[in-house]
Amino acid sequence: MVPGRCFDGKAWWLRALARLALLTAVVLPVAAAQAQEQSLDIPPMRFAVVRSNAPACEPNCPEWISAEGTIEAGTPSLFKRTLKALKGRQLPVVVNSPGGNVDAAVTLGQMIRKNKLDIAVGTTVFSGCEPEMKNCRDNQGKGADYFGMAYDDGAMCNSACPLMFSGGVRRVVGEFAYLGVHQVTTTYKREKLLYRTTYRIVNGKKKIISSKIVSRKNAGSYKTYEMSKAVEKKLSAYLQEMGIGEGVFITMKNTPASEIHQLVLDNMLHMNLVTSLDTVELFTAATICKANPMPANCREIPVGREATPANLPTAQAKPAPAAPPEATVPKEADMRFVLVRGSNPLCNPDCPEWISAEGSITAQTPERLRQALDAIAGRRLPIVISSQGGDVEGALAAGRLIRERKLDVVVAHTDFVDCDPSAECLAKDGVHTGLTIESEGECASACPIVVAGGVRRLIGPAARLSVGSPGLQEKVKAYLTEMAIGPGLFAAMQASSSPRQLDQETMLKFGLATGRQSADELTGAGICRSAPKPDNCRIVPSANAEADMPAKL
Repeated sequence: MVPGRCFDGKAWWLRALARLALLTAVVLPVAAAQAQEQSLDIPPMRFAVVRSNAPACEPNCPEWISAEGTIEAGTPSLFKRTLKALKGRQLPVVVNSPGGNVDAAVTLGQMIRKNKLDIAVGTTVFSGCEPEMKNCRDNQGKGADYFGMAYDDGAMCNSACPLMFSGGVRRVVGEFAYLGVHQVTTTYKREKLLYRTTYRIVNGKKKIISSKIVSRKNAGSYKTYEMSKAVEKKLSAYLQEMGIGEGVFITMKNTPASEIHQLVLDNMLHMNLVTSLDTVELFTAATICKANPMPANCREIPVGREATPANLPTAQAKPAPAAPPEATVPKEADMRFVLVRGSNPLCNPDCPEWISAEGSITAQTPERLRQALDAIAGRRLPIVISSQGGDVEGALAAGRLIRERKLDVVVAHTDFVDCDPSAECLAKDGVHTGLTIESEGECASACPIVVAGGVRRLIGPAARLSVGSPGLQEKVKAYLTEMAIGPGLFAAMQASSSPRQLDQETMLKFGLATGRQSADELTGAGICRSAPKPDNCRIVPSANAEADMPAKL
């Protein structure tokens, strides 16, 4: 979307220096064409490269790209990443989707055609590891991350999905699969934007150097179920480019958005939406690898030899030398503690502040935390932590210090807006500006021990927290009892030979999490307007307070 802008600014009298000004802008309605199955709560589309585990398939089996879920604006980027990992291998796409974003579906179709890939409507039933599993090792050493079988029974490609489907070179829909179309729903969204504009006064005139959006606020939306001329022209041209008959587009236009018109297989063949009356087995059946010439999506793993990773381009490719264990996971830097102020301009001049704690826990971590707390002179700021773990003794001491100072803890990542803290980047007045991103927060190994020290302990549904056996069992058990954490957490730690991710319900049950709130409960822009006001809010005088004062003679 390219928003229209209506600036509401002030005249500022300044010297001839570069200055920062905050200007509000209201986005005019902008059409975002989307076709969605609103009633279905289906996760975003994910991609996985799958190898058939059909009986007697090995050593030469077909492989494919499983694409399942709702098409979103960021889906093409995920698909691009998958194709890049394949290094030119041409694997068919097996799609199962209720639809989603029209523009993204068109882009996916164009990418599929550009890479000369086939496509089928189908669903993949996994064996062993599944894409949603974390740290799964079931298929380790077998030559592929995922194994499974593809079926058309119950699979669907609806709404915007047929646009993606149209990009395939060969396109098949089995008689037990479902492909449906309907009218596009156009959503008009409004946003209120806040800009940070850098400008310079040159010869008494303001010269804008740069303008950056620093905040977005939803200002409402509305929908229309009539296809605009621009969208109609774009979709018609795209389908024509893909060689799809005009009947598909006409059926799409004539079907209300509240309904789905299932296309009959014979009609799809007549309209050239499908290229043959085959099923997904055309690309995934174990027998296809016995054909001559052998299909491009077959890959042989010679018996008795080390398995070739699934993402190498050919069966003849040699496996890369195994990296040393310490190189497989980048070493996390030692934990640092940084004082952060919320960067959302909507909260000014009264914004929340917190201490960002990120990195590996070491024996020095408790002392560094103590220094950070002493520097803020007794203010009770929440700890926003993201760590892969580290030294258990250090974690125990840090957790006790947090409880001693009666601080809250939340699992989230802090994204710095001004600059990443370093010797080259020193924050003004010692306070960096930033925002918290829960989905990028991670807490593993010894990190949950630190979290247990918090008075309030928030681990939102998007954050990741995993436990394993940290060692020092007696000390850890006594510490968790001291922190009033239920015995279930310690038992889960001891029972996990490999890291086990806990969901929010389990963390609440164990008493590790004290509520269902997310990071915004402690760091959100609006919390300083609540009563009573949280301890971590602080009013900072406006940057232009001096300029607003009457001139002195």
